[in-house]
Amino acid sequence: MTHTTFAQTKTDRNPWAGGLTLFAAVMLMIAGILGVCRGIMAIAEDDVFVTTSNYVFEFDLTSWGWIHLVLGAVAIIVSIGLFTAGLWARFAGVAIGGLVIIANFLSLPYYPVWSIVMIAASAFIIWALCVVRPDDL
Repeated sequence: MTHTTFAQTKTDRNPWAGGLTLFAAVMLMIAGILGVCRGIMAIAEDDVFVTTSNYVFEFDLTSWGWIHLVLGAVAIIVSIGLFTAGLWARFAGVAIGGLVIIANFLSLPYYPVWSIVMIAASAFIIWALCVVRPDDL
């Protein structure tokens, strides 16, 4: 009769850990690329965005474009780090995911549906990066 323990040894890896990290890396890469595209559109003052006159967080559309462009570029760099399963990239991924959520919340009146989609995607990225333990990688 074999005796099994509830403690997980270093040789027993969680098969979901690598998958969740890979999922977060791919999603962060996609979010970063789309953030860069969104930033370029806003900087070019494209007619894709809706302008509202009465909003608490009123910024120039060009300012939002630069914010999304920079966040997107950093997200792409961090996602490359996640492909190598770097611990620094997990922390940075959670931080960038949080900043993307905040930026998209603040830009809700300019592009509401896309902002909600990006908030949800960033929440999944944060979840995937937080549930994996360092020993599982």
